[in-house]
Amino acid sequence: MATAQLAPVSPASVSSHRGFFWWQAGVLFLLTAWLYAPIVSRLAVQWWQDPNYVHGFFVPAFSLLLLWEDRARLIALPLKPSWSGLVILLFALFALTVGVLSSQFFLPRISLLLLITGMMVFLAGWEYLRAVSFPLAFLILMVPSSDIFHRVTFPLQIFASKTAALLLTLAGVSAVREGNILLLSGARLEVAEACSGIQSLFSLLTLAIVYGYMVETRIRLRILLALAAIPISILANAFRIFATGFVLQHWGIETAQGSFHTLSGWLIFMSSLATLFLVHRVLRILDPRVPKSANQGEVT
Repeated sequence: MATAQLAPVSPASVSSHRGFFWWQAGVLFLLTAWLYAPIVSRLAVQWWQDPNYVHGFFVPAFSLLLLWEDRARLIALPLKPSWSGLVILLFALFALTVGVLSSQFFLPRISLLLLITGMMVFLAGWEYLRAVSFPLAFLILMVPSSDIFHRVTFPLQIFASKTAALLLTLAGVSAVREGNILLLSGARLEVAEACSGIQSLFSLLTLAIVYGYMVETRIRLRILLALAAIPISILANAFRIFATGFVLQHWGIETAQGSFHTLSGWLIFMSSLATLFLVHRVLRILDPRVPKSANQGEVT
C-alpha cells in the first residue's frame, strides 16, 4: 500500500517566501506613506497644538516598542497570507475616500488603522494579526475625534460642577450651581471645557493601559485597571474644581488663577497615578492567584 510523503520545505524556499513578503510590504508601505502623508502630518500638528491629545506622540512609539520587543516571536510565525485582507484594504480605501470628500477628520484617520489591519492579513495572515492585536488596537488612542470630544466634555463639566458644589457646601462655603457655573459669595467660578478633565482622562487612561500591560499578566486585572482610570480621573478633576473654589473664596481670584492653578493640576494628576497604583495593589490582594509563568497571560 503506497503512502504519501510530504517533501520538507527547504530553507531556500522559506527565505524566498519571506523575501517576497518584505518586497510586497515595502511597496505597500511606500504607497501608504504617499497616500496618508497629509493626514498624518495634520494629525501630528493637532497632537502638538491640542493639549487634550499631547499623549498622541507617545501612543505609536509605545506600539512600536511592543513590536520590537516581540520581534523574535513574530519572525518565527509562519506566513499565511489571506485574500480576505484585500477586502479590508478596499474598505479602508473606501472609508478614506468618503472621509476626504465629506471633509471629515476622524474617518480618514481610522481608515489608516483599517489599512494597516488589511495589509497585515493580506501579507501575513490572521495569525499575525492576532499576534499584534494589542499594539494595533492601542493606536486608536492616538486618533482625536471632535465628535466624541464634545459629547464627553459637557457631561464631564456638569459632573465636576455638581461634585465641586457639594464638596464646597460640605466645607462650609456657600455655593450655588447654575449649569457649569458655580456662584460663590462674591465670586463666580466657571467650569470651562479646559477644566472638564477630558485631557487628564485620556492621559490617565493611556498610562493605565501601558502600566497594566507592563506590570500585570492577568488580562482581567489589566481591564479593571483601565476601567478604574475613568472614575479616578473624573473624581480627581472634580476635587480640583472644589480646591479652586475653596481658594477663590478664602484667598481671592489672584491666588486661585496664579501658580496654584498650574500646581494643582500636576498635584491632582500625580495623585490620580498614585490612586491607580493603590487600586492595583488592592486588586492583587483581592485576587492573589499568580499565573504559572510571568510571560503567560490569563484570559479568564
